[in-house]
Amino acid sequence: MEKEYITGAEAMMRSLENQGVTTIFGYPGGSIMPTFDALYDHGQQLKHILVRHEQGAAHAAQGYARVSGQVGVCLVTSGPGATNTITGIADAMIDSTPIVVIAGQVATGFLGTDAFQEVDLVGITQPITKWSYQIRRAEDVAWAVARAFYIARSGRPGPVVLDFAKNAQTERVNYQPMTLDFIRSYVPVPDTDEASVAQAAELINNAQRPFVLVGQGVELAGAQAELRAFIEKADIPAGCTLLGLSALPTAHPLNKGMLGMHGNLGPNVNTNKCDVLIAVGMRFDDRVTGNLDTYAKQAKIIHFDIDPAEVNKNVHADIAVLGDCKQTLAAVTHLLKPAKHTPWVESFKEYEKLEEERVIRAELHPASKELSMGEVVRAVSDATQGDAILVTDVGQNQMMAARYFRYAKERSIVTSGGLGTMGFCLPAAIGATFGNPSRTVCAFMGDGGLQMCIQELGTIMEQKAPVKIICLNNNYLGNVRQWQAMFFNGRYSFTPMANPDYGKIASAYDIPSRRVFTREELAAAISDMLATDGPFLLEACVEEEGNVLPMVPPGGSVNQMLLEC
Repeated sequence: MEKEYITGAEAMMRSLENQGVTTIFGYPGGSIMPTFDALYDHGQQLKHILVRHEQGAAHAAQGYARVSGQVGVCLVTSGPGATNTITGIADAMIDSTPIVVIAGQVATGFLGTDAFQEVDLVGITQPITKWSYQIRRAEDVAWAVARAFYIARSGRPGPVVLDFAKNAQTERVNYQPMTLDFIRSYVPVPDTDEASVAQAAELINNAQRPFVLVGQGVELAGAQAELRAFIEKADIPAGCTLLGLSALPTAHPLNKGMLGMHGNLGPNVNTNKCDVLIAVGMRFDDRVTGNLDTYAKQAKIIHFDIDPAEVNKNVHADIAVLGDCKQTLAAVTHLLKPAKHTPWVESFKEYEKLEEERVIRAELHPASKELSMGEVVRAVSDATQGDAILVTDVGQNQMMAARYFRYAKERSIVTSGGLGTMGFCLPAAIGATFGNPSRTVCAFMGDGGLQMCIQELGTIMEQKAPVKIICLNNNYLGNVRQWQAMFFNGRYSFTPMANPDYGKIASAYDIPSRRVFTREELAAAISDMLATDGPFLLEACVEEEGNVLPMVPPGGSVNQMLLEC
């Protein structure tokens, strides 16, 4: 058989196709131009989405990955093109999102000479990736791509960077497709100790007040059914982290709400009352635990996790159940005795009633004429009947959306958790529309976050991406203003915002829009938005100094939530 010699750039395209890639988010430039030239001939197999900024490419790849369960891919040039992806890479690392960033690089002969648009991308990204590698030869392309995708998607997922030297793109190679399912010294899924499974089951079987903390690891493992079987068999109430909110339907009777700083009262208070605390696929983030010195000191703690580095990092675990929680939950469930913890489960109701009376009722049915953030979120959620994917930016819009949106399906929330990246929402929502085109994507953002990546309205225009943009406009950097009001004596240092006319901006991008000020206008505007075939901008002008409550004050304990400012 005659050998076929192709360029490294063509080998990259074929390697991506071999990995099942169908969508790429990117922006061309000098050092990646040979690869974009090869991409020109692969338009039927590889759909390229031209973003307007490389940060947008990284966030769009994240949104794509989070809703599809596949690896997101972005393709950018060297120098500033590569460094513009850094925020998205860091965001993907801390939120365990599988993306592969392919960046151009100067030819190997120019490395270290401060050549035009040269930057040490491997050095920059090693601390914020699972693997970062420089491809210097065309013959290494197939190997590097196979390795990159295996690392990105296996075990605890995360970002990988391939720094693609220009000479490696133009050299010729006898290409052979490659797949990979093993790397020496890399153990993506640790072995599960049978003794720890038995010990966990015994502890749960003897518990009087068990409580489950549900993290994103359940979604990443596809263990939603196993989670339900686990909590239902032993009648264990559950609280969800921000990223784990859609792992359990909102309406499930054992779902007691969101954990953390702006979570629900019951799950936070009862964290410090349970006798066995069971963490599943979550990392005990400080926004969930509050003051570690007072966190769940009365409880025995069981930690299910795929990453051994997370065990005992923040909270000591009495029992660690390592492994993929799709398997480990099932193994423990098999050993559980059917149980009822009726008084314990019922104890959440008093906190639900208190939160309803002191916080939720006023947020969803405000006495003032001004719209509240929460009522806008709930109105959109009700109108989409639990079918929509929620994408949020960061700040008050994020917390209100997380609290008042209702989840009926898995993989229904896309938000920046660990890094808290303003500007995340708009490009991530674009990626979500390509990752799951059959579902409505509702993108909630504040007037601050919208302007951080507002150029991606151009991507929406060109792709006709059906993103339903809901801007909760309060003319403030709302979350910072709330902290200034509560903890800095009301000194609003550079948080009031002068805003442009968002409707005119949307019109320039051929995106229909409506601005509403009153609840009488809201229902019709939401109907228009959802009936529109394609993108839509709904600007809801909400109460300027609204606050997200309840709230665990900074440095406070989870059972000391503030119900008012």
